[in-house]
Amino acid sequence: MDAVTDVVVVGAGPTGLLVAGDLAAAGLSCLVLERRHGESNLSRAAGVHARTLEQLDARDLADDFVAVGLPVDALRVFGSGVLDLSRLATRFPYLLAMPQFTTERLLTERARKMGVEFVPGAEVTGLRQDADGVDLDVRTHDGRDCTWRAHYVVGADGARSAVRHSLGLPFPGMSVARSLLLCDVRMADPPPNVLTADARKDGFAFVLPFGDGWYRVIVWSRRRRRPDAAPIELGEIREITRRVLGTDFGMHDPRWISRFSCDERQVPAYRVGRVFLAGDAAHVHSPAGGLGMNTGLQDAANLGWKLAAVIRDGAPAWLLDTYGSERHHAGDISLRISGRLLRSAMARPRTLRAAWRVLLRTAMRDPHVALRMAETISGIGLTYPAAAGAHPLVGRRAPDLPLAGPGPKSVYQALRCRCWLLVVPPGSRVPAQAAAGWEGRVRVVTANDAARTLVLVRPDGYVAWAAAAGSESSADRIRGALAQWCGPPPTPIAR
Repeated sequence: MDAVTDVVVVGAGPTGLLVAGDLAAAGLSCLVLERRHGESNLSRAAGVHARTLEQLDARDLADDFVAVGLPVDALRVFGSGVLDLSRLATRFPYLLAMPQFTTERLLTERARKMGVEFVPGAEVTGLRQDADGVDLDVRTHDGRDCTWRAHYVVGADGARSAVRHSLGLPFPGMSVARSLLLCDVRMADPPPNVLTADARKDGFAFVLPFGDGWYRVIVWSRRRRRPDAAPIELGEIREITRRVLGTDFGMHDPRWISRFSCDERQVPAYRVGRVFLAGDAAHVHSPAGGLGMNTGLQDAANLGWKLAAVIRDGAPAWLLDTYGSERHHAGDISLRISGRLLRSAMARPRTLRAAWRVLLRTAMRDPHVALRMAETISGIGLTYPAAAGAHPLVGRRAPDLPLAGPGPKSVYQALRCRCWLLVVPPGSRVPAQAAAGWEGRVRVVTANDAARTLVLVRPDGYVAWAAAAGSESSADRIRGALAQWCGPPPTPIAR
């Protein structure tokens, strides 16, 4: 231990890779410790939702993802219901189907480009923290024990998180399903390019195309609940799929096959001192809805800019506390949505399954209800809790509004600077003067519409402050909001 790193990230899955890349892009020193050797061969996550794509767009990454994934704008669920994603008010009105290893590859390339250092084969065995930093005890791939010191640590090391265990935090929850079967296969007679799922009295099946000739299949049978370590063959998956969907689509040549159990758990605290938990280290739930990896990536999008703001820019320390409160709220929502979907698929009585089908079909026929469902599943509808008396826009996702003048043409293009945006109506002059002193941290942009509201947008695309434009939105009020959220200009704190 001969140097202090700004942040050590434990875990090189999608969550850890995104937060590490964000920290390095902000100019911080970042080290990633990963137990695995070499590239991941895992493919459990299968899709990137619209809100996650917006976060990637703010990093100029979304187009790289779209180029290798398959946009799926309709989710066919339980035989008769079709959830239409094409009505989402976003540049990405779909689920982007792609295997997890492709997501990891793209995020690894970006992290390395930004200067992140990786240590493969490194296992965390303990940690201690004090007022100035955290000491991580690590066993390397060759059996040596060493210690790394960092100002902060992010535990993104999965459901069996060594960081969480070292903190002594519980992981309350329950096991909700055993012996789910998962594989990626070729198909001789594939279904249309939509997500297909259905349930019968003794099981369910889920099929998603990747667009490259491979298909993700997840099945479960009430008749065959075996230990996770039990042998598995493709014939078992084909038989369950035929029983539920009426055909096995001629599936063959699996490249990946697994049996796993499904838990619903969430850690009570996402932050303990200088240590943060994210992704599966903080929350796990069923694969229903495809929310797991997406929730973790949005944890990373929430945490990275806050750490950078506090370490680099002198932003108020309380900003780090908002990570835990906001993302625990988001984790609750993901657990609730995925839990309801899974329990509906696993419901035993025929009358209960029939009632669910009728309810789903009725809801999807109501345009407003169907849109709300699509917004919830996609993450577009997530709103963070706001203080009493705050403007109605505070805590909401900022829409990708068109911008006027030279430079970026939309809000999420402007967010690629990884700074705050003060979005002002056409003709506003006071805001630009009010933001003087925060150059490099706050960018003033002009909305290309008739809006009469000043909006301060966080680097993760959520509204922190808003006020009606006019005399009541004086320069002093704007500067007060900037000082509250961005820290006093312009002196950074010592690391």
